[in-house]
Amino acid sequence: MSAPPDRVRSFLFEQLDIRGAWVQLGAAWREMTAGRNYPEPVLELLGQLAGVTTLITANLKQAGRLTFQLRGDGDVSLLVMDCDEQLRLRGMARAPSDLSAGSLPALLGGGALTLTLDTADMRQPYQSHVPLQGESLAAVFEHYLAQSEQAPTRLWLAANHETAAGLFLQALPGAAARDADGWNRVQILADTVRPDELLGLGAIKLIERLFPEEDVRVYDPRPVSYHCPYDPAKIYSMLRSVGRTECEAIIAEHGEIRVHDEICNHEYVLDAAAVAALFE
Repeated sequence: MSAPPDRVRSFLFEQLDIRGAWVQLGAAWREMTAGRNYPEPVLELLGQLAGVTTLITANLKQAGRLTFQLRGDGDVSLLVMDCDEQLRLRGMARAPSDLSAGSLPALLGGGALTLTLDTADMRQPYQSHVPLQGESLAAVFEHYLAQSEQAPTRLWLAANHETAAGLFLQALPGAAARDADGWNRVQILADTVRPDELLGLGAIKLIERLFPEEDVRVYDPRPVSYHCPYDPAKIYSMLRSVGRTECEAIIAEHGEIRVHDEICNHEYVLDAAAVAALFE
């Protein structure tokens, strides 16, 4: 039996100064996509984004909330994934419901990847933007990480309706001095991984399968969860900022105010009495 999903595990090639991480999402991924009816290509992209966001958040040096946005001018106009230091995920995609399969550049078109990092010690969140470069989501993030961390990085990502998974490898600064061929060798081995292995094997079995001759230290798993609770206070605050006159005009026209929280897929409905109470 493989380990239960919704886990991330870090590992280290002790003789090579290369670090890695593995993630597999089950229930958290299914909760995120419940009721969304995403077409297959969008589901796959969003699942891969969930995997890579978890992997990068788990490797952050400081505690904080990490958000990735991919905006494009193609049919998939937006992908968003958000993860905090407790590895609580939420995310969504914006795309037509009848979308057919295509390459990443065909689906997203031209656009940018935006990272937002918000930590307790920052006066305002840190943001960085890079153009979307690469034929796959893994390639886009490899390009981003090579620029932002100045460290060779590889990613393998997979997702279907049931599971989202990923594998991350990164050469640490001393890797070449420890073993000149180590990084090349580990990449070649990892390139043999199949999507069904990423989605179906636990961390230990996958590492044993890919790197049988290497000395790998595997750390304890960390749980990952989906976290997008109802938050009426956020909606009330937004409506107060809109103003009483505007809210009462909507009530007069429609009899109620409906607010859809797109990232959490929650619907908030307020009648005249609820709106009146907001401004008392």
